[in-house]
Amino acid sequence: MPVYTQELPLLAEAQVVVLGSGSAGSTAAIAAARAGADTLLVERYGFLGGTSTMVLDTFYGFYTPGNEAARVVAGIPWEIVERLYAYDMVIERPSSYGAGQAVTYDPTTLKVVWEQTALEAGARLLLHTFCVDVLREGDRITGLVVASKRGLGLIRGQVFVDASGDADLVFRGGAPFEAAGSDGQPAQSLTTTFRLGGVDAERAQAVKRDEMVSRMKAANLSGEYRLPREEGSVHRMPMADVVATNMTRVAYVDGTDPLELTKAEVEGRRQALEYTRFLRQQIPGYEQAYLMNFSTQIGIRETRRIWGEYRLTRDDVLSARKFPDAVAQCGAPIEDHHAGNSTRWEYVPEGGTYDIPYRALLPQGVDNLLVAGRCLSADHDAHASVRSMGQCMAMGQAAGTAAALAARASRSPRQLAIDTLQEQLRSDGALFSGATVAAAR
Repeated sequence: MPVYTQELPLLAEAQVVVLGSGSAGSTAAIAAARAGADTLLVERYGFLGGTSTMVLDTFYGFYTPGNEAARVVAGIPWEIVERLYAYDMVIERPSSYGAGQAVTYDPTTLKVVWEQTALEAGARLLLHTFCVDVLREGDRITGLVVASKRGLGLIRGQVFVDASGDADLVFRGGAPFEAAGSDGQPAQSLTTTFRLGGVDAERAQAVKRDEMVSRMKAANLSGEYRLPREEGSVHRMPMADVVATNMTRVAYVDGTDPLELTKAEVEGRRQALEYTRFLRQQIPGYEQAYLMNFSTQIGIRETRRIWGEYRLTRDDVLSARKFPDAVAQCGAPIEDHHAGNSTRWEYVPEGGTYDIPYRALLPQGVDNLLVAGRCLSADHDAHASVRSMGQCMAMGQAAGTAAALAARASRSPRQLAIDTLQEQLRSDGALFSGATVAAAR
């Protein structure tokens, strides 16, 4: 670990410090602040939301697949949805591939919802700040070394939540992790999403998925188009003539390597223009469509996965396993965006759910650190299910609540009595161990 030759200026200190303000981190900060902890949320971009506001426009994982949708995520995550309803900027719709009812929203409005909810909870925000290192004493992290336009600075904390998506604190703190692809299964591919305006929604929606796939295959066979993924999706938005896409595919990329990411960003935008050309020329309803925007950055599905006190497995997912230390649940299918032109889907049997154990959020080797979101402890296939944003938000509520309870008791998160944590989560509306509610809308 580097030794800093001059004392770093202290920028801030808090009981709970959350790194990364994606759907997991924002929810964690809200939960920690509501539980009474002095909470600081650190984010490298100039807005909150991460993937939820700069890449995607849909929360998946709130519902189980199947004809009878059952909602398996509630608490703070569902409050965020309700706040979007208050702005009339959210719709619920059947998702592609039977992956459970989708909650589609306007990402621009969601930025404000995240900010206002966090500030109302009492969390402090620190934007435009990038973590470059950690300070560690023994088995505890004592501070984050961060960079901004003013140079390096130090943030002190009592308990830390790594919601960076890429397990940055775990990596920089020397805790064990598994890099995506190191187990022989290539990391899931990356996707640049884009939105189109000027779409004749009625005519466009009349083109069903099978027909879209058939036309994509024919377009590739003609040699006039180059579409790496032949079964991507287009879906409607809360705005009348706007659709959003999940179509492009950039494979074999290490999402923690800036050189590879640079190439992936360029390739993703090139593909987005090609898919736009295909839609305008080959799909009814898109003749007058125009490109509104690309995702702020390319969407990354899988990088580092921590080695936690427990590792969620493929068998856990497909057997709908329950755990005594459950803090969240998931019914989403294994959704593996491999390098080919299709996607591998495997479903939890009979619309069931499996639990996410608290131990999967506890990194080995560091006492005052939790993770939330897609960097949890899971194998490749389990990760391909549990990374849905609904579950990332639920993990965020669990991690933020646990961090606050641990800070208040001056204990490490792994010393926290699971009954105490579960009782608090239930009182705050969280669902786990098979609890569901009917579709609300």
